[in-house]
Amino acid sequence: MKRVSIFTGKFRATMIAVTVASAFTASTSFAQEDKDLKPAVKTATQINESAANSQVKVNNLTDQIDSKLQQFKTINKEIEGLDVYNSQLRKQIANQVQEMADLNRSIDDVSVIERQITPLMIRMIDGLEQFVALDVPFLQEERSNRITDLKNMMDRADVAPSEKFRRVMEAYQVEMDYGRTLEAYAGLHTIDGQERNVDFLRIGRTALIYQTRDGSLQGIWNKESNKWEALSSDYRTQVTKGLRMAKKQMAPDLLMLPVAITD
Repeated sequence: MKRVSIFTGKFRATMIAVTVASAFTASTSFAQEDKDLKPAVKTATQINESAANSQVKVNNLTDQIDSKLQQFKTINKEIEGLDVYNSQLRKQIANQVQEMADLNRSIDDVSVIERQITPLMIRMIDGLEQFVALDVPFLQEERSNRITDLKNMMDRADVAPSEKFRRVMEAYQVEMDYGRTLEAYAGLHTIDGQERNVDFLRIGRTALIYQTRDGSLQGIWNKESNKWEALSSDYRTQVTKGLRMAKKQMAPDLLMLPVAITD
């Protein structure tokens, strides 16, 4: 029995020694593994950090690409709008070019018309002068001055041809209006060699009558003989009435006056 106990004790000692040796060996192995793992861990950490930095760069690049893409889309829309605008401008420019061509042709035509209308206006003024000379002799000074002004105007370079033509037509219109109006005006008239103040009564171009201020004498222009003839005192009241009507001093009414009948 003692021998067993001693053997058992030796066995335990041996086991303890083995255990201690194993623990030491394991500790040494763990230290070695730890020493071997540190570089790997460090490398893995660096890889993770690099990956994180790369991801940040990727995110930044993605944001930049999105921004550039948005700018690209915006610029494309602007380009489309500019294309439409430029197309419209090209049409407008084409129309303006056509208008310029039309204006140039019109200017050429105006030059031709101006060269033709100036002689026409001169003939119209000469014709008007002849007409006034042969017409009933009313407002002779006024009408003569109007024709003189027209002739002087034709020699002026500062008056446009359009204005000259307007003035000539205006003179013709005035002469036309004389034929359908009733007018009374004061003037001087020679009666029996003596100049007298009289009132003239013009009834269109149908009759031109004068009456002295005292109403004692009156006369009428004879178109056939182209001279003045005395009127009977029987017409005094009618002439006075006509003068008052022309001066707007009484309402229009029927007048009984002699009228020359011409063929």
